Amino acid sequence: MTSSNSMSSGYCSLDEDSEDFTFFTAKTSFFCNSQQGAKGPKGPKNVPNEEEEENSKLLSDEELKAKIEEYNSNISENGMKLASDGSYTGFIKVHLRLRRPVTVAAPAPAVAAGDGGEAAAPEGTSRTSFYLPSDAVKQIHISSTTTVSEVIQGLLKKYNMLDNPRKFALYRQTHRDGQDLFQKLLVTEHPLYLRLVTGPDADHLTFVLKEKESEEVEWHGFSVPELQNFLSFMEKEERERMRVVEQRYRIYRQNLLKALEEVQSKPGPP
Repeated sequence: MTSSNSMSSGYCSLDEDSEDFTFFTAKTSFFCNSQQGAKGPKGPKNVPNEEEEENSKLLSDEELKAKIEEYNSNISENGMKLASDGSYTGFIKVHLRLRRPVTVAAPAPAVAAGDGGEAAAPEGTSRTSFYLPSDAVKQIHISSTTTVSEVIQGLLKKYNMLDNPRKFALYRQTHRDGQDLFQKLLVTEHPLYLRLVTGPDADHLTFVLKEKESEEVEWHGFSVPELQNFLSFMEKEERERMRVVEQRYRIYRQNLLKALEEVQSKPGPP
């Protein structure tokens, strides 16, 4: 998976626009194996409808070639490429809309070298937590065999995020009748296939990485330091909101007292 970073400077040293990040898909040993067909996902969708049923059908070789040619004719760059084995590669954009802070590994400084020896890195890494930019966008290069689960794992690895992948879900966002609709994708679905059959129009399909809904969060997957960081952020936000509310009503009280003084200072009717 090759990515081009469009995130803000909030990433500091992790924000490397020129860095290539290769996603080797399910064929490598880094990610869990997925033996789904290369021409499209199998299995039911979360919300079955006519469009989903149509998209779940496998494409023949001729249909696949025609679909890729049609897709490429509607974009100016980064088209899909069909391989001889029937698989294909292409780009998708993932919007990272995370409301909670993420945990990132920060390598500890190396220990000074001894007599003629090399410097040794201490065991373990330190952790730090921070909020991502409000709507970071990552363009990634994947294969038709790449699953939703692998996309999530790849994004986390890219930024050295230590959070459990099960805390996140990939959603498909569609825009209909002036509203944005979200549907959580199954971890076994293939984003590139969805992109191909839906077309390049972002109104018809946008990929969004979000935390799972509150009732779905597996809290046992969080470490104690992560939970403590969450509490620290929440307490900080609570103090800031209390300060804003107190300041707002302090100003309101001052204006009210001033108005009362003006009314009382005016002479009454004879």
